[in-house]
Amino acid sequence: MVLIFERSGSFKINTIPMFIIIILLVSCASQVVSSRSTHEQSVVEMHEKWMAQHGRSYKDELEKEMRFKIFKENLEYIEKANKEGNRTYKLGTNRFSDLTNDEFRALYTGYKMPSPSHRSTTSSTFKYQNLSMTDVPTSLDWRDKKAVTPIKDQQECGCCWAFSAVAAVEGITKISGANLIQLSEQQLVDCSTNGNNGCGGGTMEKAFEYIIQNQGIATEDEYPYQAVQGTCSAAQKAAAAKISNYEEVPSGDEQALLKAVSMQPVSIGIAAYTTEFKSYKEGIFNGVCGTQLDHAVTIVGFGTTEDGANYWLIKNSWGDTWGDAGYMKILRDEGLCGIGTQSSYPLA
Repeated sequence: MVLIFERSGSFKINTIPMFIIIILLVSCASQVVSSRSTHEQSVVEMHEKWMAQHGRSYKDELEKEMRFKIFKENLEYIEKANKEGNRTYKLGTNRFSDLTNDEFRALYTGYKMPSPSHRSTTSSTFKYQNLSMTDVPTSLDWRDKKAVTPIKDQQECGCCWAFSAVAAVEGITKISGANLIQLSEQQLVDCSTNGNNGCGGGTMEKAFEYIIQNQGIATEDEYPYQAVQGTCSAAQKAAAAKISNYEEVPSGDEQALLKAVSMQPVSIGIAAYTTEFKSYKEGIFNGVCGTQLDHAVTIVGFGTTEDGANYWLIKNSWGDTWGDAGYMKILRDEGLCGIGTQSSYPLA
């Protein structure tokens, strides 16, 4: 029974057969279910395609269903963020898209922020303190100067600290007049154990101290990466690069950090434990990333966009399928993701 309001202001009662109402309700419900089923099937197909693309397999259907649910949640977050249209960056699926943030953090980060009592006393100066800002270019990319090796992949080993330190040493070695060579992260994972813990995490400063004490570090070819901590065999490897010392950039001072990066690649700690950070694809990142430093990367450049946004260029160690071919541009001068809190660089 339906009430209809007429122009005269009175009501009249129209009787619609109940079976017609039932048919209409069933039809609407069927359309909703069909729409949901179509979307669900589309996500299933995307997950299957993603699995094939990244060579992912699961031990049984139960694990596959669990991973599919996580993949779907990450995908929905990515699609929602990209549709908002008010961001200076894009997100995308990658090989981490079936992991929760906690799982991702445990497997692919590894930076351990040193406590003040464990900070090294060997680094008490800042070499570039008196560098004039007029001598700092508006943009710089150390890749253009052949001081950056190709993107590497730490895999499921929390030794980002080793990759960050090695990238900085590779850079200063080239800048100081030697050839650009790929150096060994595995040597640091195996041998830099005075404060570092292999795949269990560490700091770049302790890695630099090891290289100094060991009087050098071997090449990647001589001491290849295994993604697990093994027995140190540095004594059998020839040193391919050396550093004399290292310095820390004044904490919280991005202008000081800019001075340092204008002279060489710099190792930094960064907060990277969010869906947005792990799903970064391209653009100037200024999203959610947290404040607790849990990952280590290397700043290899900086610049300014046409609309005036200052950014850092970061080299990561998650392979070239993450981010912009392994790199990230992130907003500068905002202390975003804890940038500038803990930064250091080796001296030739």
